[in-house]
Amino acid sequence: MTAPRSAIGAATRWLPFELLVALRFLREGRMQSVLILAGVTGGVAVIIFLTQLINQLQGTIIDRVLGSQAHIVIRPPDDVTRIPPPPVDESAVAENPNAASANGQKDTENATTRIVQPRAQRLRPVDQWEQAAALAADTPGVLAVSPLVTGPAFAVRGTSNKSVVLMGVVPEAYGRIVKMDGYMTQGRFAVQGTQTLIGTELAKDLGLAVGDKLRVTTASGRAETLHISGLFDTGNRDLNRRWVFVSLKLAQTLLDVPGGVSQIDLTVTDLFGAEAVARQLQGRTGQTVESWMQTNSGLLTALANQSVSNNLIRSFVVIIVALGISSVLVVSVVQKQREIGILRAMGAGRQRIMAVFLLQGGLVGLVGSAAGSGLAWTLLTVFSYIYKSPDGSPLFAAELDPNLVILASVVAMGVGLAAAALPARRAARMDPVQAIRS
Repeated sequence: MTAPRSAIGAATRWLPFELLVALRFLREGRMQSVLILAGVTGGVAVIIFLTQLINQLQGTIIDRVLGSQAHIVIRPPDDVTRIPPPPVDESAVAENPNAASANGQKDTENATTRIVQPRAQRLRPVDQWEQAAALAADTPGVLAVSPLVTGPAFAVRGTSNKSVVLMGVVPEAYGRIVKMDGYMTQGRFAVQGTQTLIGTELAKDLGLAVGDKLRVTTASGRAETLHISGLFDTGNRDLNRRWVFVSLKLAQTLLDVPGGVSQIDLTVTDLFGAEAVARQLQGRTGQTVESWMQTNSGLLTALANQSVSNNLIRSFVVIIVALGISSVLVVSVVQKQREIGILRAMGAGRQRIMAVFLLQGGLVGLVGSAAGSGLAWTLLTVFSYIYKSPDGSPLFAAELDPNLVILASVVAMGVGLAAAALPARRAARMDPVQAIRS
């Protein structure tokens, strides 16, 4: 036992004075050190675990909601009913201008109180869609552009029929908007001529399979017999039951929009910057431009509230950890009054005494952050096996973001130093004589 002790003594002999004293104080108050270290470890683990869990859940929700839709959609403006101005009797105006102005004011009031029947919206193409698509593609932040012709139709097989939505696409362009290749269960995402791709739910409802024929009829009376070349499953039963993909040219013919498109779909690099890009495009194109942040405002509000809740929880955890470190070190200062007085009497200045307790707080934060990171990873691993998606896949992955671990460690050390500041200042102000007497 002599050799190890001498080795330890030789190793500690080269440590700085402040660090050596801080380590000895922590070692002497083992129970206090263990409690404070457990508090920091638990706090860091909670911060990392909750942040990583919420970030992954939010990412999963966004992927599932936006995985089957565009980030930005360009559509033609809605048809509006315009109220014509009231007729003006020129002879009456010439005879009595005052009466004419009074009558005009009365007609205006009647016009504003008139009940106006809103116009029914018809399927219209985007005006000069090629120019609008080129303008969108050149806009900073836009990642992909895809023209789309979409409209209602009936899918008929024998005596059965279903209301569906025709999706006329250019497969290569639309595949950059919605990753349809990953949703295909049979065949591949490619349509040409009279080929079509339908969802698994529609195939089940109509008893269809790859290679079968399906007849579609639009509201205008146009009809076509389609050949099923593939099936897809987006994970959304409603979309699987309604979407029928055909080529862009065939959809233009069936929906009576020759050479036009009903909308232009876009994806952007910054998901949460889609609204700014949409406003910019609306001003430049004059079309109706909507982002996913408008059409999914409820989801956006829920995500924002979730982030606020996470920040509140982390803030309270940081405060609790700081109070725990500070209270334990205050007790340590009281218990170590005699030792502090002796050190001061031997020539240790106030700055060195203060550094001793600051180092204790920093060391606790450093060790606690390392242990907390390991505990957070363990919790993520355990919960990833417990909680599963309806399809049996993990709801979230057991992985740690290195930036999050570094940030939590910096915060833990900062909180440790800040919490130790008050006890360190109190210890540095002790009078050596009074401390030794007490």
